[in-house]
Amino acid sequence: MAQNSFPYSYFEGKIVPSEDAKVSVQTHALQYGTGVFGGIRGYYNETKKNLYVFRLPEHCKRLVNSTKIMQLQIKITPEEIQSIILELLRKNEVKQNVYLRPFIYTSALQLSPRFHDVKADITVYALKLDDYLDTQNGLTTVVSSWQRFSDNQIPTLSKVSGGYVNSALAKSEAVQNGMDEAIFLDARGFVSEGSAENLFIVRDGVIHTPTIPSSILEGITRRSIIQIAKDLGYQVVERDIARSELYIADELFFSGTGVQVAWVKEVDRRMIGEGTIGPITKKIQSVFFEAVRGDQPNYMSWLTPVY
Repeated sequence: MAQNSFPYSYFEGKIVPSEDAKVSVQTHALQYGTGVFGGIRGYYNETKKNLYVFRLPEHCKRLVNSTKIMQLQIKITPEEIQSIILELLRKNEVKQNVYLRPFIYTSALQLSPRFHDVKADITVYALKLDDYLDTQNGLTTVVSSWQRFSDNQIPTLSKVSGGYVNSALAKSEAVQNGMDEAIFLDARGFVSEGSAENLFIVRDGVIHTPTIPSSILEGITRRSIIQIAKDLGYQVVERDIARSELYIADELFFSGTGVQVAWVKEVDRRMIGEGTIGPITKKIQSVFFEAVRGDQPNYMSWLTPVY
């Protein structure tokens, strides 16, 4: 069992010891990347003695939508996935920050890269996780030489496991060149997203973020950030963003389940703003972390208590 894993996982219709949740080397999804997944966080509030799962219904709905897009042969509802996740968290007696990975994959032992007429199953595991990327000290980034794939190549609104080869190439290129993260451009040359994060820039007090046609994943955290920003009185514009705008942005930050809200201090060796976290990013980040931990009454509807 991995060091940061919990004792139990959901596998082949039941909760089992994590070390028993294994697949054959012949598994279809292992060969072809024919699966879809979700990334979900739970935050433990020590004062309230409860674990809150962030936007669980929305994550489960997107996962089921991904199966529809990809023609995965499984009949499961968002509500059933929610029940599996909550049961798993309680079985593991999780009382700390947690990351959940539900994965629906072609489980048949057969050849031929396709989705139709291939049996699929769901598995869910949980990991102990605090920060995936540094949220406090600023990230260094580079515009990747790898292009973000378009929706007509691999559906960008579905978190397809095979599509993350694209992300892995960009991430490795960035890290091996001394940076923390990569930024993709889309097929048209406009800014898309990070290797696994949505992106926002601030210019003259206005927040801008790429549109869905920019080959982005329609992030649930992204949607939450837009709502928080509007509630704080900021204007949010979804539009095409040119590469050079990254360099002259007053502020730049990533959002996502893994990254949460993390500010960027450098793009392609160019300092963003003053090289410190900007006031708008700082305010949004502060409200976001209060919200996910259950300390913001206005956003309690986003949280599913476990206990």
